[in-house]
Amino acid sequence: MSSRKSWTLPYIIFSAIFVIIPLFLIVVYAFTDDSGHLTLANFQKFFEHPEAINTFVYSIGIAIITTLVCILLGYPAAWILSNSKLNRSKTMVVLFILPMWVNILVRTLATVALFDFFSVPLGEGALIFGMVYNFIPFMIYPIYNTLQKMDHSYIEAAQDLGANPLQVFLKAVLPLSMPGVMSGIMMVFMPTISTFAIAELLTMNNIKLFGTTIQENINNSMWNYGAALSLIMLLLIAATSLFSTDDKDNSNEGGGLW
Repeated sequence: MSSRKSWTLPYIIFSAIFVIIPLFLIVVYAFTDDSGHLTLANFQKFFEHPEAINTFVYSIGIAIITTLVCILLGYPAAWILSNSKLNRSKTMVVLFILPMWVNILVRTLATVALFDFFSVPLGEGALIFGMVYNFIPFMIYPIYNTLQKMDHSYIEAAQDLGANPLQVFLKAVLPLSMPGVMSGIMMVFMPTISTFAIAELLTMNNIKLFGTTIQENINNSMWNYGAALSLIMLLLIAATSLFSTDDKDNSNEGGGLW
């Protein structure tokens, strides 16, 4: 127990209980029926129901829109926060990160109350607003962290070579900040596609996302079908993660900014 390897034991136990075993159970339930026999009927049921497929595609669309809006709003915010000429107070950074300290359900309920106060109808627009509001800190922080650690000698070199501010941004700042952008995309896209509480509260349960479908099946004791839907969503997230990793590797192998 005095060796360094023994310090990993608590993490191994934690991962086994809260990660490996739950994932194993999802796979088992997804490929079995109520009697415990192996079957692909759960996946067949998904592909034979247009409503489930439409919900899945719609959820991906909402996740993409949310991610794009978070990039458009989060990148300039992160750049301003990391620029010492535009932001001289660390308090601004805390204010942007502060929403992450509040439970996402509390923030969503506050958004619903705000819309009610201003008589704004709840629906798809409110859903996207709520998604962006809840997840934009997860886009800002990784980009801000990357910009903070950026080697500014590249920027100075670009300026010395006669590049204008736009060229400096496109040729130096943006490529160097892409790891933060990719991390932000993953941190926004993955929870957005699987969330259900935000959709239920901001649309009065009139718009269903894929997470809502999974929740309804689990609540109705349809564990096998719900597990199959969960596995499909996990495979999508895993594919997105692998794509993100490949992009990072390719950018690192590029060897240059120009």
